[in-house]
Amino acid sequence: MSTFNVPKKEEVSSNNQALFDNLEKAVGFVPNLFATYAHSENALANYLALSNAKTSLKTKEKEVVNLAVSEVNNCLYCLSAHTAISKMNGFTEDQILELRAGRASFDNKLDALARLAKNITENRGKTDTTVLDNFFDAGWTKENLIDTIVLVGDKTISNYINNTTEVSVDFPVAQPLEAVEA
Repeated sequence: MSTFNVPKKEEVSSNNQALFDNLEKAVGFVPNLFATYAHSENALANYLALSNAKTSLKTKEKEVVNLAVSEVNNCLYCLSAHTAISKMNGFTEDQILELRAGRASFDNKLDALARLAKNITENRGKTDTTVLDNFFDAGWTKENLIDTIVLVGDKTISNYINNTTEVSVDFPVAQPLEAVEA
């Protein structure tokens, strides 16, 4: 495979340079994966618009989905980034590992969300009826379902870009789930 470089600010279009500036202000740096989107004139702006769009899911709930989807899609970059973000949002290391596995014994509602996100991703949208019923029984709404599916798509895009380009991880690297569970 050819090596994908992570473009530097001076190597991207002026529109993407402005987005890099915004990311530096918001995050403190431009994550390698976001910089990789800038190989396209439009992909970074489009992706940021999607990932920052309004949703019925709260920040912690979004991280539940991000972790479960990234584990199914075996994306080390996104697992590493979302492990760090999940810690900043109050999840413990043990909770993060459970969420990566698609469950949450510590919270019934988050458990239903994690199981749904994992099931949707594993089955490419052909969601198991029992998992879906459990999601609604836990108190989630149809709006939450649609927003979860959109978020699964959002995270899958990043997972696929990273899994294809293999850009280096610039977050503390998440350990393989099997190594941690052993």
